[in-house]
Amino acid sequence: MAASGATKITWKLQEFVAHAGNVTCLVLGKNSGRLLATGGEDCRVNLWSVSKPNCIMSLTGHNTPVECIQFKDSEELVVAGSQSGSLRIWDLEAAKILRTLSGHKANICSLDFHPFGEFVASGSMDTNVKLWDIRRKGCVMTYKGHTNAVRCLRFSPDGRWIASAGDDNTVKLWDLSAAKILTEFTDHTGPVNIVEFHPNEYLLASGSSDRTIKFWDLEKFKMVSCTEVESTPVRCILFNPDGCCLYSGSQDSMHVYGWEPPRCFDVLQVNWGRAADLAICSNQLIGASFSQVTVSTFVVDLNRVKKTGSIVQGVVEDEKLYNLPVTKGAVLRRNYERPLTTCSRPQSKVKEEPESEGRIPSGEEEKDDKESTAEIRNPEEYKEIFQPQNAIARTPPRRTDPFPAPPEDDTVAVKEAEKVIAPTEVHSPVLQRMQAEQLNFSPTVASTPINQPEAPIIPIAKNEPIGLKVADFLPPQNNKLADLSDEDAVSQIRKGHDTMCVVLTSRFKNLDTVRAVWTTGDVKTSIDSAVTMNDLAVIVDILNIINLKPYIDKLLQSKYESYVQTGYTSLKLILQRFGPLMADNLVTPPSIGVDITREERHQKCKLCYKQLKNLLPILQSKAGLPGRQGSAFRELQLLMAAFE
Repeated sequence: MAASGATKITWKLQEFVAHAGNVTCLVLGKNSGRLLATGGEDCRVNLWSVSKPNCIMSLTGHNTPVECIQFKDSEELVVAGSQSGSLRIWDLEAAKILRTLSGHKANICSLDFHPFGEFVASGSMDTNVKLWDIRRKGCVMTYKGHTNAVRCLRFSPDGRWIASAGDDNTVKLWDLSAAKILTEFTDHTGPVNIVEFHPNEYLLASGSSDRTIKFWDLEKFKMVSCTEVESTPVRCILFNPDGCCLYSGSQDSMHVYGWEPPRCFDVLQVNWGRAADLAICSNQLIGASFSQVTVSTFVVDLNRVKKTGSIVQGVVEDEKLYNLPVTKGAVLRRNYERPLTTCSRPQSKVKEEPESEGRIPSGEEEKDDKESTAEIRNPEEYKEIFQPQNAIARTPPRRTDPFPAPPEDDTVAVKEAEKVIAPTEVHSPVLQRMQAEQLNFSPTVASTPINQPEAPIIPIAKNEPIGLKVADFLPPQNNKLADLSDEDAVSQIRKGHDTMCVVLTSRFKNLDTVRAVWTTGDVKTSIDSAVTMNDLAVIVDILNIINLKPYIDKLLQSKYESYVQTGYTSLKLILQRFGPLMADNLVTPPSIGVDITREERHQKCKLCYKQLKNLLPILQSKAGLPGRQGSAFRELQLLMAAFE
């Protein structure tokens, strides 16, 4: 716990000069929360122990400014990418360069180590994502699909997927074993700066310059929820280790979010400027930021931060009291299954990079590595962290004691530093209670019970009343909700369903427009209007009506030539556009990786194949006809042959 007598929730840990030139990037070791690496315009990578002022080690070798850095989970390796597009990997335990990799044609913007195998992924301003085999010293494969710089990369906890985010406003999910894109999320309206996988569930969070955080279900590949717009772009996020909430480091503040339903549990003022990275150590959140040549680190006591199911000042935040559903991740979606062995080399149809692009010739690499150094600046600290005595295998620096809070020496300053940023929709009694909890908190003394507690949840969405009488829909035993006005009650009931309400309202409006034109008898204009709306939901509704019965076989056997032509054109379009997809799903063997929707796709393709196979006798009977009609049916036969 914090030092005796200390009442601070957040405080600055240290500030130091990190490089001779401007600092360009930094990263915290997520495993220990005690290790910090910085990169600078001086082309160096410097290592620091969080809370210690002296540099442990300085790594050289890059000839251009370092653009990004990343630790391996075990923190014995660090990789750095430069403006020239090269990567260098250092072994920190051996204090030497391990690999030099080259292949990107522009700045390296993002890096990540595979959680199990000896692989590292890199994203660049050249729009490519590359997967490197550290042992083979070369590029295994290149993923192409982004149209702008790739700003962030993350491997999934089970090591089977890569999530990439970029300046093209998209988040892409790649399957490593299949070497192909699984899905693409395009709902952000600005560059996506950061992505993070939930530590257990099939859930992904992405933060963007559009000032929102979006949560994505990785089973259904759909958006779960979206936060309210923040005041500044979102650049660093971090899930709590148990997955109960998400922390967002905003400009001089920290937000704590839930996603089902979307809520903001807490907002704290932290004077860290623009936070660059977050980590958690001993139930404290460590934040780091940089400005010019200096780096600053900050601490937030998570014991004092409101999280779902958390206990604040001895009072449990009762979800049932406010009619907020208690969601369990394992019930909503499946968890990752982490393999017991290391990852083998991905098998794919993607060709390996040519020798000149994907690998450095051995002679050149050796020459380059000789120019790279790992200079130990603080031998005692280096030995303590990377070469512990009597250790069979090195482990990241772990200390059970949290960083102590400085003793309170200025009551007014402390109150200002810990003042919660109050959203406009929170009433003054709520704010007073939250401030009282923060400033008078004591781990050993229970607080005075509050007779009429206000809801501690800061709502994200603002809902407009719809004028309904809702008393009958409220639980009779819930006196808190029963005393609410209709407007507030509707807001409580609709909380968490705003996205669906918007979708259904838009869909109803569009369908009503199509229906109005349809009833006039002008069906063609009605269909044209549906197409111009660019709403796939409306198109699906109309096609479902048309496909209530299999009409194509009747059209192909019609005595009217125009009907036969329409049936032929429809079937040809289906076979050309969807035939290869259906064939692949029918013949592809069971995948080694996790593919949640594969069985559903397989069943649908089997149903389509069955219906198409019923048409085969018709095609064979008409393929022998003379002239253009026979030729058309022979073409359909060839397209159908893909299924055989």
